[in-house]
Amino acid sequence: MYTSRKKIHKDKNAEPTEFEESVGQAIFDLETNSDLKSELKDLYINSAVQVDVAGNRKAVVIHIPYRLRKAYRKIHVRLVRELEKKFSGKDVVLIATRRIVRPPKKGSAVQRPRTRTLTAVHEAMLEDVVLPAEIVGKRTRYRLDGSKIMKVFLDPKERNNTEYKLESFSAVYRKLSGKDVVFEYPITDA
Repeated sequence: MYTSRKKIHKDKNAEPTEFEESVGQAIFDLETNSDLKSELKDLYINSAVQVDVAGNRKAVVIHIPYRLRKAYRKIHVRLVRELEKKFSGKDVVLIATRRIVRPPKKGSAVQRPRTRTLTAVHEAMLEDVVLPAEIVGKRTRYRLDGSKIMKVFLDPKERNNTEYKLESFSAVYRKLSGKDVVFEYPITDA
């Protein structure tokens, strides 16, 4: 099991859970016997969790280091396809680990970066969740009872790759941010 451990780097040298070790082992297996060998050589993950989706389905959320997100994006489609084969019946979502910094105290001269605000982190997380597709529009609907639902419109070009995952996307985003989101494709006049 030592081989899969080098694919998991947790904060403060914490021990990986059993599920994280199974994900690390799957990534290590892909590195040893697939065409992704050269791309996966220097990549690792921070953590992995399972999220329940409606209808007895599950999604695997893999947190990757922020600095490695560009390297992961190059191989995203192939890696997700191979991992979904390994975890049969589960949708795989890769998300970069981002940090939210609290607002500075009154009178403090230190300014926090805009990318570390709650809003910016949630926006970036939303883009990571739907990654093979791009977001082309957003609408926020406020209901009379005070609840709020955000509609996110995805690029219709990626419909074949992402349509079966829309429920997983909304469940994962709700688990990570606590916000309700509905994913749709824009209606085009033919």
